[in-house]
Amino acid sequence: MFEISGMSGDEIVYINGKFCKAKEAAISPFDRGFVLGDGIYEVAPVVNSKICDRADFWERFERSAAQIELKIPYSREKYEEILYELIARNGVSEGAFYTQITRGAAMRDFDYVRGIEPSVFAFVYHTQIFDNPLAKEGIEIVSLPEIRWHRRDIKSISLLAQCILKHEAHKAGAYECFLIEDGLVTECSSSSAFIIKDDVLITRPLSNDILPGIRRKVILGLAEQAGLSVQQRAFGMSEVYEADEAFISAATLMVLPIVKADGRAIGGGTVGKYVPRLREMYAARLRAEAGL
Repeated sequence: MFEISGMSGDEIVYINGKFCKAKEAAISPFDRGFVLGDGIYEVAPVVNSKICDRADFWERFERSAAQIELKIPYSREKYEEILYELIARNGVSEGAFYTQITRGAAMRDFDYVRGIEPSVFAFVYHTQIFDNPLAKEGIEIVSLPEIRWHRRDIKSISLLAQCILKHEAHKAGAYECFLIEDGLVTECSSSSAFIIKDDVLITRPLSNDILPGIRRKVILGLAEQAGLSVQQRAFGMSEVYEADEAFISAATLMVLPIVKADGRAIGGGTVGKYVPRLREMYAARLRAEAGL
């Protein structure tokens, strides 16, 4: 039995072919995910007990696996059966799921070990996706140096740098951080970064420097309907300070407005007109996908 901070331990999880209580879940201490961080993960929203953004989730999950030569041991159909069983057993109507695959258990070796079974872990949890007070209040961010590795396009379970960055942001009294490399913003510790200036939505183009955010992709598709043109280019903090609006996006946040950056008010320090519009459009898309 394990004690788990923030959980009762009675939640049902899935690990390596079995459903069990979280406090009873076990894995080999020689699992390469545990010893080396050798694995990938994904998170996606659950609305009306349905998995949303399915196609994009699968595209990114399979891409991450291919990048590290890791075989996903189940078909899409089998994997979704597991996830939906978790949703049902835990009674999650609105929330998210987390799943990860590691290369499996083996004697510690930096090279990939062949011929071992991957480990699969998944759980679901309740969270408020639509009714988030921060969407009305706005958040504060700080800028911090980019300290992560150079394959940020892979959704790796090795997240120590992100933990350090999030902790530093919180110590500074901020919700999130914009990460700075060579004087330019990459993204955030656990979300994508955007600014709006003169009816133009600006975000960094895809490359190994950033994660191909699913919410980012959807938002770019919604921008024109919201009355915005789009520029995919790098920008620095000077542009952030002068922006009309700024915001972040992530799996369970959809869109959150930024009202202060490094202690400076963005757009007069109040939530602007475009970010709520994008959030409403995204919410409508999720509800429609979930049959609401």
